[in-house]
Amino acid sequence: MDYEQNVQDELMAWKMKMRRRTGIINKISKKTQTKINSFIPEKVHQVVTEGIKRMVKATLTGSNLTTNKKRDEGLSLYERDELVRQKLSSYRRSAVIEGAGTGAGGFLLGLADFPLLLSLKMKFLFEAAVIYGYDTNQYEERLFILHIFQLAFSSDDKRKDVFEIIEHWKEYKQQVVDMDWREFQQEYRDYIDLVKMFQLIPGFGAVVGAFANYNLLDQLGETAMNVYRMRFLEDGTEGREL
Repeated sequence: MDYEQNVQDELMAWKMKMRRRTGIINKISKKTQTKINSFIPEKVHQVVTEGIKRMVKATLTGSNLTTNKKRDEGLSLYERDELVRQKLSSYRRSAVIEGAGTGAGGFLLGLADFPLLLSLKMKFLFEAAVIYGYDTNQYEERLFILHIFQLAFSSDDKRKDVFEIIEHWKEYKQQVVDMDWREFQQEYRDYIDLVKMFQLIPGFGAVVGAFANYNLLDQLGETAMNVYRMRFLEDGTEGREL
């Protein structure tokens, strides 16, 4: 009970962070990215959106097939958190190795980092969902995973919208039938563009790739843990298959 109270306190601080007002630098950055996107031909947007959609859906399918669905019964929140921390540590190491390797290879290998890193992120989210007792065979749970991903890698304004959906998932899941894939890919791309551009520089890219991938997995881990903690405490055993 003491641990759960500490988690509640941490969640309160995290929720405030999710709802905080957009800073001036982030506002300027988002306006600049939106302006750049407006110069890109619509045909290009459509092609990129469809490509990201196919890539993400293939990753979702692969992650669901390869994730061990055995859920441990009767684990406390503390025990589940510890298991997720262990998983995060493992995936973070893999992301660092992968980022350093592709970054060291220059432009072509740097491009390969995108699908490889995406796969690691999705696989981690599937593992986390199962640890907290949720059935990833259900479509709504895979959709929920995409919203966690979007919460972790979006602009401040979009983050607040996504957090509203996640916080009231029981109501929203009846209304949300699919992702807005164009918005999904633009938010993710805008979030990581600058860092990943430096990763394409041979030699220097290895350091950037390792550092960036470590932090991106860290960001995803913090987001996923807090989202599932929040849902776990609110649901009790209802809605989870333990």
